[in-house]
Amino acid sequence: MTPSPESNDRSRQPDLSLVLPCYNEEALVRETATKLAEAFQARKIDVELVLVDNGSADATGSIIDDLVAEGLPVTKAIVDVNEGYGNGVLRGLERCQGRWVGFMCVDDQVAPGDVVRLYEIAAKAKTLKLFKVRRRFRLDGRFRRVVSFAYNVLTTALFGNLGSMDLNANPKILPLEYMHAMSLSSKDWFLDAEVMIKARRMGLPVYEMNVFALMRAEGVSHVRPTTCWEFIKNLLHYRFGAGTKALEVPRIPDPASGKPAAAREEHKIGSRR
Repeated sequence: MTPSPESNDRSRQPDLSLVLPCYNEEALVRETATKLAEAFQARKIDVELVLVDNGSADATGSIIDDLVAEGLPVTKAIVDVNEGYGNGVLRGLERCQGRWVGFMCVDDQVAPGDVVRLYEIAAKAKTLKLFKVRRRFRLDGRFRRVVSFAYNVLTTALFGNLGSMDLNANPKILPLEYMHAMSLSSKDWFLDAEVMIKARRMGLPVYEMNVFALMRAEGVSHVRPTTCWEFIKNLLHYRFGAGTKALEVPRIPDPASGKPAAAREEHKIGSRR
């Protein structure tokens, strides 16, 4: 049976739905999806990989169709015209069915085993948190490291301590209902910062797991010098402009105690590499 353009089995509730926006990623999407599926299968975790054809002009979409046809745990979402990384994530989140949901880049810079380990920590945790990785060891080039450092410092200066100095590191994982409660709206690179800011304002602690950030094996990075200007405009818009209202979110009760969660709690785990 030929899968529909936006597929897969919608009757099951996976343990985890993981969104991967794919913009012109024909060189990487098959390898990344296959390795992730195999890593979760080895641990007997029911995962749903929501692969978003984020307005790609190459063969990304047809490769995702092939993965669905081959029986991988893949759900396809389609964005006709690319509006940014964040929009791809948002459209993918709409398709998620898992008890837990998360998102990450398809660039294969975080090892599949680390992604699985982060989910296992989240699933076993007794206290609700935002679970994410921190790229403690990075091989993605000096320009990316400098941009990341400056962005994290400036964001912290404007919005306070958000529990991380690697705000854009993914995956980020939360229970489905709490991701929905964030009412995310950023269509560009600010989405990661939006998640972190709203987590703080909702009273969600942050758990960071240190990982080794690998170099992109294939394809090209979509972070450009113009991305720096985009970062600055977004920070000013959401801190001083009309975007401030978009960051309003109610605090949530701590599921374990019925009381508001602590304003900030950080847990870090060292890489064993």
